[in-house]
Amino acid sequence: MAAVTASMVKDLREQTGAGMMDCKKALAETDGDMEKALEFLREKGQATAEKKAGRIAAEGLVMTIVEGDNTASIVEVNSETDFVAKNADFQAYVEQVAKQALHTSASDLEGFLAEKWEADTEKTVEEALVAEIAVIGENLKIRRFEKLTEDNGFIASYIHMGGKIGVLVDVETDVVNDDIREMAKNVAMQAAALRPVYTTRDEIGQDFIDKETEILTAAAKNEKPDADDKIINGMVQGRLSKELKDICLVDQVYIKAEDGKQSVQKYIDEVAKANSANVKVKRFVRFETGEGLEKKNEDFAAEVAAQMNG
Repeated sequence: MAAVTASMVKDLREQTGAGMMDCKKALAETDGDMEKALEFLREKGQATAEKKAGRIAAEGLVMTIVEGDNTASIVEVNSETDFVAKNADFQAYVEQVAKQALHTSASDLEGFLAEKWEADTEKTVEEALVAEIAVIGENLKIRRFEKLTEDNGFIASYIHMGGKIGVLVDVETDVVNDDIREMAKNVAMQAAALRPVYTTRDEIGQDFIDKETEILTAAAKNEKPDADDKIINGMVQGRLSKELKDICLVDQVYIKAEDGKQSVQKYIDEVAKANSANVKVKRFVRFETGEGLEKKNEDFAAEVAAQMNG
């Protein structure tokens, strides 16, 4: 049996990021064969990942990257705990995922995970994720990604609360200066704060309008059973209009409006006019960490104690 030296352990650790004792064991199990030891650790990482896969990952990080003003990516990568989300190694990994998304040709998550990992083309994105799970020691998930390109303007980004919320805003404009950029950042902050669902009413399908009209009509008739159709219709249209204002970004009341009434669209138009520009906010993407996921509510101290006593 070949002797396992400290130098061999160090080399294997640098190549894999695995723990020192794990590297030592891998080399011992494979008679000091570095290639076989790498395979051993990957297999062990796979086993570790599978073991952790059933655990809820609803914390994590949202990250954005903008390259040359015209291409941008946004990703959400989940972890089990907020503690890991603040870990520098995890943050560096999420940044690499965002860079991968910036150059991806995939149209869905399945395709994205199957791509070659830019940081190490010997692995796929999914295999790199499995390796990261082994290093971090928690279940991790690349939950979603989006890539935007804009050739006739720029893309603005905004990160809120250290990565709890991330927003990209696609701005088509024939003038790009500090005022226009500030406007785009303010619109991104608006999206972060007020959770719009659509950019404009043009994106809303007729099915949604019909369904909401049906629900609001039933509610209005329950409130005023003796009212005629004209009154009911007026109530429904008023409520529907208010609802659409709340869910469409450009129709929302601008959060910094001095009069408390100015819409986001009016604010955009005001800045455009002042800069002799033609400006259109084409779309936005907003990710919030753990949005819609069930979050684990456990006593962290008790969990650590249980692991130590296990």
